[in-house]
Amino acid sequence: MSKESGMGKPTGQALHELTLHEMHDGITRRAFSAAEVMRAIYDRIAAVEPKVRAYVTLTRERAEAAAARADRERQAGATLPPLAGLPIAIKDNLCTKGVATTCASKILTGFVPPYNATVVDRLERLGMAMVGKTNMDEFAMGSSTENSSVTVTKNPWDTTRIPGGSSGGSAAAVAAGCAAAALGSDTGGSIRQPAALCGLVGLKPTYGRVSRYGLIAFASSLDQIGPLTKDVTDSALLLQAIAGLDRRDSTSASVDVPDYRAALRQPVAGLRLGVPKEYFVEGMDPEVEQAVREAIRVYEKMGLTVKEISLPHTRYAVATYYLVATAEASSNLARYDGVKYGYRTARASTLAELYARSRAEGFGPEVKRRIMLGTYALSAGYYNAYYQKAQQVRTLLRRDFDAAFADVDVIVTPTTPTPAFRIGEKADDPLQMYLSDIFTISVNLAGIPALSMPCGLTRAGLPVGLQLLGKPFDESTLLRTAYAYEQETEWHKKRAVVK
Repeated sequence: MSKESGMGKPTGQALHELTLHEMHDGITRRAFSAAEVMRAIYDRIAAVEPKVRAYVTLTRERAEAAAARADRERQAGATLPPLAGLPIAIKDNLCTKGVATTCASKILTGFVPPYNATVVDRLERLGMAMVGKTNMDEFAMGSSTENSSVTVTKNPWDTTRIPGGSSGGSAAAVAAGCAAAALGSDTGGSIRQPAALCGLVGLKPTYGRVSRYGLIAFASSLDQIGPLTKDVTDSALLLQAIAGLDRRDSTSASVDVPDYRAALRQPVAGLRLGVPKEYFVEGMDPEVEQAVREAIRVYEKMGLTVKEISLPHTRYAVATYYLVATAEASSNLARYDGVKYGYRTARASTLAELYARSRAEGFGPEVKRRIMLGTYALSAGYYNAYYQKAQQVRTLLRRDFDAAFADVDVIVTPTTPTPAFRIGEKADDPLQMYLSDIFTISVNLAGIPALSMPCGLTRAGLPVGLQLLGKPFDESTLLRTAYAYEQETEWHKKRAVVK
């Protein structure tokens, strides 16, 4: 095994650095076993987790049992799925049978689900070895993973900086080599933004493409589960595994799931690439804009047609999102009352006091802020002025995308306006923190798929993300467009050096 050096680029590859498909290929060739991969992952966790703090729970016994089972079955001559025995991390808002699931919140202290989320079930049926549950912003409310009640996760590229959020633990685990891939959830950018800041591929599928059953809800009309991976091929593999109709989720779409990996190598020349003028805004970091515009030039050289487009209602997206999302959060989080499960105050003499004290003590400041905003927006006398108006603007945003996709096949934008900022830098300014998701929020409001992938490094060695937006249920075109860029560049091969 070789040592790492310089700007996150390894001189060789240790087992913990490999992608899912590289691990599968090596195990199939008998170059190493799934058990050896698992040992390498947990050795890496022992070495860097104290610096990164990506996990809230490790499930080593469960993971090693899955790896050993895959090795036994292969030795017996079985042909196994490509994820069998491979180390994958799970965000702590996805229910895992027999393993604590807390949403990084005090109010879910001690909650151990009696069932798996559908996505976890599907991965375990394919032999996944679950490494552990990853840290997150409490109830997925945040853009930096500083809102966790457990710990603050650090960015493996620079541990003085945030990894993004709310799936920051999942992103940090993969970027640090503490998992080969991970699942996250995306309500307003919570997969794509940390993927961009940690130099990964992050995919938010079309709303309804992946079952939300067993995902602890933040905003039910916006939430979607997706993969965080080291390259586009792994993203296709994971999406293939978790996509498809689930009768337990009433919003799950009955739409055929294509062969995503087979689609990667289809030609992209002639595809029409839209560049929305509203996404290149004043105040964007110049190094981010330079990297994204260079990526667009790479696409032009590959034979894609690039044209400027307009998404005129983009400027209303942040305000619309923070009405819709907080209103749904207010409703969803009403179930946490200190009675049925989770945290219960010890200082209550009446039922009303039990509710009030349990929620006041159990929820963190950002969750309380959003519950109050949402409750206000839904209250009598204000519903029409705020929530209903936000839903009307949401329709206009969706129509913007419909009109744009009549002329282009894929839309390209920056993922974030800046690279990763320092821990604590925006903690006291919620509005600045909310603006971190300015380029990702519209996608969730419209329900379309989007992918972030690395397209550069700043002079300080921080990753920059390129965002691709696709038509509803057209993840295949999104993935092959991303894969084509990946084959022309080296950014996806860069690895963080944890210091």
